[in-house]
Amino acid sequence: MKIFALLSAIFFGLVGCSSSIDDYKATTPAFNLFEYFDGDVKAWGMVQDYTGMETRRFEVMIKGTVDGNQLILDEDFDFADGEKQNRVWTITQNADGSYQGTAGDVVGIATGREEGNALNWAYDLSVDVGESNYVLTLDDWLYRQDDKRVFNLTSMKKFGIEVGRITIFFEKQ
Repeated sequence: MKIFALLSAIFFGLVGCSSSIDDYKATTPAFNLFEYFDGDVKAWGMVQDYTGMETRRFEVMIKGTVDGNQLILDEDFDFADGEKQNRVWTITQNADGSYQGTAGDVVGIATGREEGNALNWAYDLSVDVGESNYVLTLDDWLYRQDDKRVFNLTSMKKFGIEVGRITIFFEKQ
């Protein structure tokens, strides 16, 4: 019985710590995904493994183009180890204000919603590591700081277990 009580306390403690996009309704400035990413944005970031050790650093140049209810993000990544990558997102704003997005390495459709100064994305990403390929589930949180800056914290999971984190700082040019 003591074990059941302990497990219940841990479960409800973890559930109580989870964040919901609705928690950000009263925060400012409003995120406004299309407005922020329309034009040129530069970003700097790092990837950390499950222990918190930095495993990669990168810079990203992003060119955003808005056309009606669609945003195209053309992202050019330069990694510290010399690798270069390009990802092109196609993001559609739905009638209810939520978002759907696709990109070449996104498995299926990314879904997102913004409230106040926050945007939360959820999607599966195909990641090459050496000779292997993994599909990781990403819980991606972006927070608008001001007119020029956005912070991004992403949890990467495999089978529900966090295997890494990504931290990115964006600056509108």
